[in-house]
Amino acid sequence: MYNKVSQRINDIVGDNVKKLAEAFPSAVKDGEVDFEALKEELGQHTEVGSEKYELTWAGKKNAKKLAQEDIVGRTLKYIPEDSKNADTTENLYIEGDNLEVLKLLRQNYYGAIKMIYIDPPYNTGKDYIYNDNYTISVKDAQLLDNIKSADGERYTVNQKNSSRFHAKWLSMMYTRLFIAKQLLTEDGIILISIDDKESSNLRLICNEVFYEENFIGELIWESTTQPINSGIAKFNLQKKTEPILMYAKNKANIKGFCLKQQDSGLNYPHMGKFGRCRFEIIEKSDSGDYSRPTMKFPILGQYPRDGKRWQIGQETAKILEENGKVEVVDGVVKKAIYPEDEIDKVRYIPFWSLLLASNVGTAQNGKDTLNTLMGESVGFDTVKSVQLIKELLSYLGDNYITMDFFSGSSTTAQAVIELNAEDNGNRKYILVQYPELSGREADLTQVLKKIGKPTNICELGKERIRRAGDKIKSEHPDADIDIGFKVFRTADTNIKWNSLIDLGQIDIKQMEISPDTIDFMPGAKDIDIVYELMLRQNDVPLSSKIEQIFVGGGYSRTYLYADSYLVCLETKITDELIDKLAKIDPLPIKFIFRDSAFQDDIALKDETFRRLKALIEKNNGMKKMTYAVEFL
Repeated sequence: MYNKVSQRINDIVGDNVKKLAEAFPSAVKDGEVDFEALKEELGQHTEVGSEKYELTWAGKKNAKKLAQEDIVGRTLKYIPEDSKNADTTENLYIEGDNLEVLKLLRQNYYGAIKMIYIDPPYNTGKDYIYNDNYTISVKDAQLLDNIKSADGERYTVNQKNSSRFHAKWLSMMYTRLFIAKQLLTEDGIILISIDDKESSNLRLICNEVFYEENFIGELIWESTTQPINSGIAKFNLQKKTEPILMYAKNKANIKGFCLKQQDSGLNYPHMGKFGRCRFEIIEKSDSGDYSRPTMKFPILGQYPRDGKRWQIGQETAKILEENGKVEVVDGVVKKAIYPEDEIDKVRYIPFWSLLLASNVGTAQNGKDTLNTLMGESVGFDTVKSVQLIKELLSYLGDNYITMDFFSGSSTTAQAVIELNAEDNGNRKYILVQYPELSGREADLTQVLKKIGKPTNICELGKERIRRAGDKIKSEHPDADIDIGFKVFRTADTNIKWNSLIDLGQIDIKQMEISPDTIDFMPGAKDIDIVYELMLRQNDVPLSSKIEQIFVGGGYSRTYLYADSYLVCLETKITDELIDKLAKIDPLPIKFIFRDSAFQDDIALKDETFRRLKALIEKNNGMKKMTYAVEFL
């Protein structure tokens, strides 16, 4: 009868079956997929053959299975002492295995991230990648908290001499990209920095996860301008650039990119140096071998004159027509002048795939920026340029959430803050980083010891954000920018999901003596329990406010989350408390109670459920709310 808070965070397979049933009702019967019926729906009435074009590797099936599995017994623990401006910030920094984190965030941020940028391990034979070994025991896992192991640890070097060198990397990337796609908005994009060793494989993985038709292109970053002048390497082919793959969740939803004003120097419509488009005839000579019949369509009912053709394509012409930016003067089609602030309505500023070092900096610039900010060298040879990330961030406007789940030294956070300060934007970030032990970076270890921080890369990332935020704020004192961040860390669950009451192992007297031992793990804090419950709600950012709504009066453990979700952790529910909850204005959209808090008063529990559910439905215009009241 009563709705229980589900232990599950994700039901990826179930969600996919529901989507399939919507598209092909005859292919889903009693919740099960009829694959033969599905093939017939897709016009595949006979088996053509077992061979097909696809990327495969040892462990691919396991990677797919792992990507679809729920995350059980884990949560995100709030770390207030590491956070900055926690009451007002909308930024998050999360420490932990990024696959765990992506799964934990899936409910809250499903379809909410507009841009994901990642710079994953390049798989050079010395990069650390995730082992994704979730089958070890709790005891072993506890041992691994402090011991580096070649077999069991989650973060390990992928040795080149391994027979599964490429396979391990592919499995690691596939699982994370699978979840990442689900977090993207329908007009969202993902950008992935990579090098030549795995770029071809990464492209094939992305084609499978995001689909080939959603490939936007490959950006080429001039990552270095310094040649190698030592050893035999100086006689070999030297790389000057790095690719950045660019995919959309749904390319059809991306009408264009918000590019900065620039003078392209081309002779077809573009921005002039005064921020206005030139008033010019949009025809050009069409003679000899350069004749192009496809450029002779009508614009405003006018065809090009004899011997002429348009110098813009039909798609661009349609946009200009729709926005009233072309006109006919003396029988000749011309392009009209329009204000700079309307540039986002038209797409004819060149979107160059080449990102020059002179515009966006190099890896050396990124390294220098980090070292300067920290006061001395931190020992990293390759650091992404802040200017590069700012350029990528500028493509999608100025008000959205971006995510980086291989955040490293937190370049993305600094780029977000700087760009917001420059254009008064409201971009938010979510950074995820595994707390990798940093013994292999001697310089970093020394820097962190000097500032009194543990020697792992997360401490560097958080300290960089603090310093960068303060520096940028001092340089832009009038800018309204968010330089704070809330810190979370992956941890074991706070909640005893398998109730001991259901197992008949606790009686009422025990409940009165130590009620919290029934529902919660030893040492669990209320705020962490609230966050864990919120991970099971839809579209509720972890940056949302938590407030204690009753101060005094004996009800100190009732919390309101995001002004909409009430979590009551009181050990005993009374009629008085229910009366107070019913009078909250505005009324929350959901109430969550502890089952044990009602003890043996079934009548009170029933009355609470019916009363609050009716109030919520009334408050929502009589719309039936199936999960308005839940019990833990």
